[in-house]
Amino acid sequence: MRMLWELFITFAKVGVMTFGGGYAMLPILQREVVEGKGWASDEELTDYFAIGQCTPGIIAVNTATFIGQKQAGFWGGIMATLGVVFPSIVIITLLAGVIDAFSHLMWVQHAFGGIRVCVCVLIFNAVVKLWKSAVKDKWAFGIFAVVLVCSLLLDLSPVVYVLFAAVAGIVIKVLGGKKA
Repeated sequence: MRMLWELFITFAKVGVMTFGGGYAMLPILQREVVEGKGWASDEELTDYFAIGQCTPGIIAVNTATFIGQKQAGFWGGIMATLGVVFPSIVIITLLAGVIDAFSHLMWVQHAFGGIRVCVCVLIFNAVVKLWKSAVKDKWAFGIFAVVLVCSLLLDLSPVVYVLFAAVAGIVIKVLGGKKA
């Protein structure tokens, strides 16, 4: 029961800071789950994000469910999921009643503009941390470069990129390349 409560509280802390979507929570998740609790490694967290991106639903919820299930089974997945969505439900419920009354105010618009910039920085920091844990050799860099260029030039589903990267990693390993 203690582990279930700990999952809920930990993911509620993550959920309360998830402004801007799932990617904005990367640095918070990394700090809480990898560094703080030791529930996953950087590589596992990257894998959970990749799988969470490819599966239906919100990446933050999917990742919380994976980690919770790993730690405490079915109920761990449920509690982590409830924890990550609980703050959003409370905040959205409170804001829904007053947003129309204040959204036209210039200081509210500027506040949202500042939050958007902050979210960009948080996502950038997460990318740098993920880069360090994921791109460790020339093969991984090659996969990164191909996916980056394709994602900039083509309008494909992220699932296509993740599947390509998975197949490329398998092919490289089978053909004797270093682990990608």
